[in-house]
Formats: sequence, C-alpha cells, structure tokens
Amino acid sequence: MLQEFKKFLIQGNMVDMAVGFIFGGAFATVVKSMVDNVVMPPVGMLMGKVDFSQLFIALDGKEYATMEALDKAGAPAIKYGMFINDIISFVILGFVVFMFIKTYNKLKEPPVEAAPQTPTQEILLTEIRDLLKK
Repeated sequence: MLQEFKKFLIQGNMVDMAVGFIFGGAFATVVKSMVDNVVMPPVGMLMGKVDFSQLFIALDGKEYATMEALDKAGAPAIKYGMFINDIISFVILGFVVFMFIKTYNKLKEPPVEAAPQTPTQEILLTEIRDLLKK
C-alpha cells in the first residue's frame, strides 16, 4: 500500500497539480496587488477621489473616520469597499485564466487536415459506371 501511495504521489499529474496550486496562489497575490495598487486608485479618482478599500458600514452605530479606527475599536462592520476590490480581482483573474486556457487548448489541438480529394477523373468514371449499370 505504501508503494502504491508513493507511485500515486510521484505521478506526473499530481506534481503538475501541485505546481499549478503554487503558481495559482502566487498569481492571485499579484493580481490582488495589481487591483489594489494599480486599477482601483484611478477608478477611485474618476469617481470623486474615493478609496474603495476604506468604504464600510459600521454595525455598532458609531462613526469611524478610517478602517484602521474601526479595526482598532474592534467594531463589526460591512466592508463593502474591500468586497468591490475582491470582485474586480476575481474578474481579472478569471479573464487571465480563461485566456491562458484558450491559448493552451489552441496549442494542444492537432491541426485539422483536409480530407484527401478524389481526383476528378475517378469521380467521372464512377458516375459513367453507375449510369451504365442502370
């Protein structure tokens, strides 16, 4: 049983999947950083200098100037600005993965070969033969 388990772990698919998880996690971190630090600041600027990461609704009824003040007080809140950032990260990550898989599938597919055409003489001779049979 131990040998069987070792064989399972060493198989190419398991190693490929582990590498995929590692790169996927790293890629998700890069995309999140890109959204938080590159995409959202201009979007916030266009929407009237809004910092989406600072948008929240405090559930304890008190007013907090910043997210840090809210976290320091330990107050419960709906942090919808962070949710907006995460949705944008998800859409970008999904699009990049879609494009990657689309490109991979194109490279993976064998080229479609045209069916060999029958020479015109053979077609004509076949038609003449069929007419003579009638």
